[in-house]
Amino acid sequence: MAGSKHLFLSQDGEGLPRWQQLFADGRVARIGAATGPSALVWLRLPGAESPVVQLQRIREACLLGSCIVLSDEPQDDEALLALSAGARGYANSHATAEVLQQIAMVVSQGGLWVGESLMQKLIARSVELVKPPVDLSLRVEEVLTQRELEVARTIVTGASNKEIARQLHIAERTVKAHISAIFDKLQVRDRLQLAMLIRDQQSR
Repeated sequence: MAGSKHLFLSQDGEGLPRWQQLFADGRVARIGAATGPSALVWLRLPGAESPVVQLQRIREACLLGSCIVLSDEPQDDEALLALSAGARGYANSHATAEVLQQIAMVVSQGGLWVGESLMQKLIARSVELVKPPVDLSLRVEEVLTQRELEVARTIVTGASNKEIARQLHIAERTVKAHISAIFDKLQVRDRLQLAMLIRDQQSR
């Protein structure tokens, strides 16, 4: 098990059934236990802890690998704390298997995963956690197809894949295909980078 890709850390040393089914080869351990590094470290934050203690727990988890923080009661302030401590993702502990898989994929590829409401606030506040890695002189409109552009602009509003599919009257799997193409063409890793890129171009 020393070489498994996923490590789940919790206060009681117990994993979440949905997570364990999805990542059957993953390890589960108590927070603070002696564990080897893993590619992805999933930290389930205990409730009723001070921000100072949470910050320390997250920093310690980040030393073991790319850290994804799971919270039973997600809050934007807590998410910002997690990101400031080095976490690459923040999500609800009760996220569906599909969402957990998407989080793993995004973070594994070097991206950042945050909830929709937090992403909207980050965009609104112009918090540049990551800078667009592409040449801004190359207009988004010149790179994407019309449909991809529609999907990209909807992503910037913080809409989920399901909401995008409903708004544009297309299948959710089609939305996923468009998003993959958009990320590839614009050389961005995640929705936040895409939002920053489009926002910067709109302000030029």
